[in-house]
Amino acid sequence: MEYRIHLSDEAQMCALGEAFALELEPGAVVLLKGDLGSGKTTFAGSVIRGLGCASPVVSPTYTLVEEYITITHLVCHFDLYRLNDPNELEGLGIRDRCDGKRVLLIEWPENGAGALPQAHWEVQIDYADLGRTVCIQGGRPAKAIEAFIAS
Repeated sequence: MEYRIHLSDEAQMCALGEAFALELEPGAVVLLKGDLGSGKTTFAGSVIRGLGCASPVVSPTYTLVEEYITITHLVCHFDLYRLNDPNELEGLGIRDRCDGKRVLLIEWPENGAGALPQAHWEVQIDYADLGRTVCIQGGRPAKAIEAFIAS
């Protein structure tokens, strides 16, 4: 399934992220794509909050990965922008974190090409005239996203 959604502001981006969180099951791998500053981290933070995380969500730009315990899931949020070689993912424990229990949110997946697990969802965020266009692709219909679009 593919969903293309135009968002006019950050509040809508956050609401979409929270709705998308309802679609995630343990073991889900989500690739977040888009230009620098397009809203990948904002979207990821909203997903994490939507899963019930009570602690502050921070960007993993410098740490490369942050882990969160939510009400329903363990979440690993990767930012591969500063990755120089996909083999560096091994040092981040990517294989250990692909245990079927965690949700993986991966920004800049192109920098880890060939070393990442198979994605369940791809989220492409692009600049639009006024706001952002978000394209969400996955293998199944997403009722929470459909409800967001209908609202």
